[in-house]
Amino acid sequence: MLNSAELKELAKPIEGDLQRFTRLEAKTLKNQSPLIFAISRHILASRGKRLRPLFTFLISKTTGFKSPYLVEAALAVEMIHTATLLHDDVIDESETRRGELTVNSKWNNLISVLMGDYFFAKAFTLLVKTGSTEMLRRVSMATERVAVGELRQIEESFNYELTEEEYLKIIADKTASLFQTSAVSPPLLHGAPASMVGRLANFGEHAGCAFQIADDLLDFVGEQKRTGKKPGNDLVQGKITLPLIYSFGKSQTRTRQSIIKILERGLQESDFERVLDFVHTNGGIDYARARASSLADKALSYLEPFSDSRHFKSLERLATFSINRDL
Repeated sequence: MLNSAELKELAKPIEGDLQRFTRLEAKTLKNQSPLIFAISRHILASRGKRLRPLFTFLISKTTGFKSPYLVEAALAVEMIHTATLLHDDVIDESETRRGELTVNSKWNNLISVLMGDYFFAKAFTLLVKTGSTEMLRRVSMATERVAVGELRQIEESFNYELTEEEYLKIIADKTASLFQTSAVSPPLLHGAPASMVGRLANFGEHAGCAFQIADDLLDFVGEQKRTGKKPGNDLVQGKITLPLIYSFGKSQTRTRQSIIKILERGLQESDFERVLDFVHTNGGIDYARARASSLADKALSYLEPFSDSRHFKSLERLATFSINRDL
């Protein structure tokens, strides 16, 4: 498992790209409004690992597909991701993210929603600068998929009959769509053949699904001081994820019904250990880990033509990090 220091190490080959990304990010968010400036600084101070731009820049180096507007495209996708988080925190009534106060907690829900809208607007302004209508189309489609995925997740809240296939479709839309966009940015802006765009789209889609399964696993096995959220939080909100779906499918009817009753009455702290034991006993944790690993391997198979490059090795390690993360 890669820690933060190792993640920084593998990012060295794209250090110049990341520096340009940071400068453009600061310039883009510079605003005469003291409120917007203060909120932007707060968001930037608690930024995550920037996995999506890392994927974009490493794919560019791995494939040789370049563009003078790659940084704009990478920042646009990351800003859309940030916008969805700002909205998510309002929906989930989250007080912290990555150990820091959320915007809705530090200010209020209205400001968090409007800042999300602001980030969306800035993202599409950046995309216009690339001059690529296909890039605009792809990002627009991905943004729509994110919204559909989020709505479907809400629609399926507390649905204990949710299937693995339905779950995978939801996470493909809400998470993998932006990973896919990050992956296709280099070939699209470079003018690469459609076959190569398709290959890298498949890479991003599978890598994104692997990432989300791993993220969902943290609700069962993550440490709060590292993840910034209390274990069982997804369960309380009725989010049905792969470890539970698999465990329901492997358990006896009586046992399954007893766990459902616990979840329906409102998960208490003492109940979480029982649910966790149920998921462990029925192989839900191991299955989800294996599924994430399999999807990551499938993602990397689409980069086989470039597997001899040193940058591919960094990309391979990044994919491994994304499914074994302890953020």
